[in-house]
Amino acid sequence: MQIGIVSDTHDNASEVEAAVETFADTGCETVVHCGDFVAPFSVTPFDGDWSFYAVRGNNDGEWAVQSTVKEFGTYFGEMGELTIDGHTIAVYHGTSGEIVDALVKCGSYDYVFHGHTHERGSEERGGTVRINPGGISIPLAPEPFSVATLSTETGEVKFHELG
Repeated sequence: MQIGIVSDTHDNASEVEAAVETFADTGCETVVHCGDFVAPFSVTPFDGDWSFYAVRGNNDGEWAVQSTVKEFGTYFGEMGELTIDGHTIAVYHGTSGEIVDALVKCGSYDYVFHGHTHERGSEERGGTVRINPGGISIPLAPEPFSVATLSTETGEVKFHELG
């Protein structure tokens, strides 16, 4: 199964549409948003032919984000846990680097998905793979916007530059 991972879209409608197209084109059956939609209009394009999960980001101030996600997906709040194809996954926005590290180090998860830093990256530590799909380009993280896909069959993580 292909899982699409996205974070920190910050109301950028064109980047949201590019992410949705990428997930559709790569055959994702599940999409996970690691927070910072910002407003409900950035949520609705993710209503697709996949299972959808999201956590709250530090810029998701509108409570309507939560209710909009719940119209077609699962909203976890600050943190969520999933099991997909036998793989355990923690999902957290990433506001606290210490919490991200604790989730990776605790040994309870195969994968930890997070965002917040707008810097894409993947690393394996002690049997847990940490994945940050990136986010919209900001001065401290000037990389182009990217999303990630994860194959649960092979464990391959691919980053897709969209910006």
